Amino acid sequence: QVQLVESGGGLEQAGGSLRLSCAGSGRTLNNYAMGWFRQAPGKEREFVAAISWSGTNTYYADSVKGRFTISRDSAKTTLYLQMNSLKPEDTAVYYCAADPTKIGGSSSSGYDYWGQGTQVTVSS
Repeated sequence: QVQLVESGGGLEQAGGSLRLSCAGSGRTLNNYAMGWFRQAPGKEREFVAAISWSGTNTYYADSVKGRFTISRDSAKTTLYLQMNSLKPEDTAVYYCAADPTKIGGSSSSGYDYWGQGTQVTVSS
């Protein structure tokens, strides 16, 4: 079992950038496919981005494609989400998630472990 801890959220103006981090407490993340999801008030949790356990393949929601980049460090201890050209509609709590089956994907049901979330607020 792995515990995930997100950081890096905050308040940013539209057009600005933020980088979120997700660390595995007590172990590396090299055996997991990883994903980022977000949930805005009154809305369901939605897929943002995913990365394969090897780091070779990445996947993005259409709403963030070209603006967000998911990556993991070479030691596979930390997952990142670089968010550029932020929009007010990006405002949400962002969660990282881990899938020990290494499949990952865009469905939240495919992930077994979740962080507590970090708030991202984008002002217009």
